[in-house]
Amino acid sequence: MNTNYIPRALESKFIKMNAFFKAILVTGARQVGKTTMLKHLAEENGRRYVTLDNLMVRNLAKTDPALFFQTYKPPILIDEIQYAPELFEQIKIMCDESEETGRFWLTGSQRYAMIKNVQESLAGRLGILELYSLSRCEIDEIPFDGPLDFSLPGLLERQQRVKGLDPVSLFTRIWRGGMPQPLHAGTEERDTYFESYIDTYVMRDVTQLGGVTDALKFRKFVTACAALVAKHVNYRILAEASDISQPTAKEWLRLLEGLGFVYLLKPYENKALKRTSKTPKLYFFDTGLCAYLSRWLTPEALRTGAAGGRFYECYVVSELIKHFANASANVQLSHYRDAKAREICFLIEMNHQIHPLEIRQSATLDFSVIRKFSVLDKANVNRGTGGILCLCQDVVPIDDRNCFIPSYLI
Repeated sequence: MNTNYIPRALESKFIKMNAFFKAILVTGARQVGKTTMLKHLAEENGRRYVTLDNLMVRNLAKTDPALFFQTYKPPILIDEIQYAPELFEQIKIMCDESEETGRFWLTGSQRYAMIKNVQESLAGRLGILELYSLSRCEIDEIPFDGPLDFSLPGLLERQQRVKGLDPVSLFTRIWRGGMPQPLHAGTEERDTYFESYIDTYVMRDVTQLGGVTDALKFRKFVTACAALVAKHVNYRILAEASDISQPTAKEWLRLLEGLGFVYLLKPYENKALKRTSKTPKLYFFDTGLCAYLSRWLTPEALRTGAAGGRFYECYVVSELIKHFANASANVQLSHYRDAKAREICFLIEMNHQIHPLEIRQSATLDFSVIRKFSVLDKANVNRGTGGILCLCQDVVPIDDRNCFIPSYLI
């Protein structure tokens, strides 16, 4: 048993899905802990493990799927399934031959490359879950307790159970990120890890997916994405920084999104609201990787630098995304911006309510910020509780629907 294992919030959801589906696919970026989590869950049931990173195993899977499963019998954990899409059809046949659930555990690091094959072969038989780098709650081993409650009683109750985080400690977290391996590494080891990570995984995967033949330009493109974190996507800027065309920039960003490195937060859509932005905002799931790409050499430089506010926003958004990915509630996440440049950083549509959240790298309580939430009333939506996520240390009510919310509570 791995005594250094950090429990993942996705575990409980995975166990539920495993009792329902005949096969489960866990996707996510490289090295976020997919295999580690599944190996941990498989420790007591004798499940066979096989990785398609092994070229001999991969060749067998691609050329003779039936023989592959005669050699590696279920229940089985297959790592990096995207390398052998030929297995999906055989998995379908074997799923249809048995009513047993949870026979096939699969991992994959190229979500978009797999979805078409999955939809064609395993519809109704396969559950798909997404794993991200470690969240604040996972690092501090705070038990996962369902969807966030932004009401004053809910926030106060959560504050009783969660340890606070001062701005200096918080930006150390932001700078370090949540990748499991370098989590407690020294600065030199961290930098070496991220450089190797980019060269080994990012560049290799995009080359295998096709469409990227110039590694130098793609590296410039990834760096340009990091420079635009928490901003609206601008394909012209990305293209100029990388010396590529705008259509290529759009395709390369789609590749990064499919590999689980970046997240495009879609704009809020409502027919009653005219002249709203149609442009998504760009975030990195792991702020440590983004900080490395942007060459912020220390947490202090990041906290006091010009990009501190955007990295803080990226951290908060990524923590929210991770939380709701692990929750059982079905939510829609978006942002709002109109032609008059009125913005709301984050909107959560949940249980037929919209919860508006503003994100500010400040401990100063500015009550006027929530006035912008009134724009949602024109859309005739059911506006729920929300507020301002910031660096304050205690929950402070603003009115009956909004609070100042310490960001360490998410």
